[in-house]
Amino acid sequence: MTTDILAFGAHPDDTELGCSGTLASLVKQGRTVVVADLTRGEMGSRGTAEIRMKEAEKAAAILGLSDRVNLGLPDTELINTRQLQLPIIEVIRRFKPHICILPAPSDRHPDHGNAATLLTDAIYYSGLVKIATKGIDRQPQDPHRPAHVLHYMQDRPFEPDLIYDISDTQELKEKAIKAFATQFDVADPGDEPETYISDPSFFEALRGRAKHYGHLAGFEYGEAFKYAPMPLPVTTFDVLMETSPKR
Repeated sequence: MTTDILAFGAHPDDTELGCSGTLASLVKQGRTVVVADLTRGEMGSRGTAEIRMKEAEKAAAILGLSDRVNLGLPDTELINTRQLQLPIIEVIRRFKPHICILPAPSDRHPDHGNAATLLTDAIYYSGLVKIATKGIDRQPQDPHRPAHVLHYMQDRPFEPDLIYDISDTQELKEKAIKAFATQFDVADPGDEPETYISDPSFFEALRGRAKHYGHLAGFEYGEAFKYAPMPLPVTTFDVLMETSPKR
C-alpha cells in the first residue's frame, strides 16, 4: 500500500491536537491519510486504554482517515531502542508514505520528544536494506524511507517553518478532539481527577492558538509545523502561486 501521509502520535489524541485540521484538509483533497499511535495512552490519568481506543476510532471516522493503527508500545517508556524501532519500521514499510508527520521535537510531556527521537531514527533505518522486517502477512518487507518529514506543534510553541490553512477544517478538528470525551473539555470530571488537558480552558486555548498561527500566515485558523531536515526543498513556486494570504 502506498500512502500520501502517515502521521504519528505518542498517544491516541496527539495527532488530533496537533495536526488534525491539516489531516482533514488533505483528506478532503483526496489524499490518503493514515495515523499510527505508538501507545494506547494507558498511563493517562483519565479513562482507560480500551476507552481511548474507541475514542480514537471515532475521531478517525470524523477525520475520514484511510486507516488508523496502534503499535502498542509502552506508554511513558518510549526509549530509542532497536526493539521499539522495529514496529515503527514495519508500519512505515507497510504504508510507504510520501510524507511522515511526527510529534514535536521536545515538549511538556516527555513522551512527545522521546517519540520524535525514536521516530526520526526509525524513519532513517526503514530505508536500510539490511534491517529486516516482516509485514502483517509475514512476508519480508522492502525498505522504504519517506521523502519528507514534518513535526507538528504540541503544548510548547516553536518557530514554525510553515503554517497550514485549516480555516475550512477547524470545526472538524474540534469535533475530532472532542471524540476523546474522557480527556478534553470535561465540564464535570466526576470520579476521575481533573487534569491540565481536561479543563475546558485548555480547549479554549487550542482554538486561540489556531487563531494566532492562522493570523500570522494570513488565514483565519492555522496549524504550525517544522520541516526536518532543513531547508525545505522546492522545484517550483506552485505552492506560492496557489495562495494569496491576507497581509
